[in-house]
Amino acid sequence: MYAVIRTGGKQYRVAPGDVIRVENQGDGKDGKIEFSDVLAVSGSAGQIGKPQSEALVTGEVVEQGRGAKILVFHYKRKKQYKKLRGHRQGYTAVRIIEIAFDGQSFKAPELPKKQPKPKKAAPEIVEVPKAEAKATAPAAKKKTAAHKPAARKAAPKKKK
Repeated sequence: MYAVIRTGGKQYRVAPGDVIRVENQGDGKDGKIEFSDVLAVSGSAGQIGKPQSEALVTGEVVEQGRGAKILVFHYKRKKQYKKLRGHRQGYTAVRIIEIAFDGQSFKAPELPKKQPKPKKAAPEIVEVPKAEAKATAPAAKKKTAAHKPAARKAAPKKKK
């Protein structure tokens, strides 16, 4: 079962459980978004039809963010005209939960709840008396300065 919806000036083919990135939609009611502009719905026998009755696609907001930066560069040759602008388009990631059409409802399977990771125990700090620390630490050797090579002499001048 899938549907074709239109939102943000684009069309998307969605099925229950799909995650799509659409133009900024806001949070919706309790993180749920309804897409009422349904263009087509697949039927039970593999047929695709335009919905005569009211079809509804419901999704939940997974994440909101901004896409990668797009550089817009205007340039006219021989006229010394250059203009550079950047743009980052906002998006809303939506997970399709349900497609309701003609009294039927197709729902996505529930995602398992994420278990929080157990916290690691802090390592124990053992204090060593200063006298023992000096005895156990190896003595640092003093480095000697590297011996510089002798300067090269200039070649003798030729006699005429």
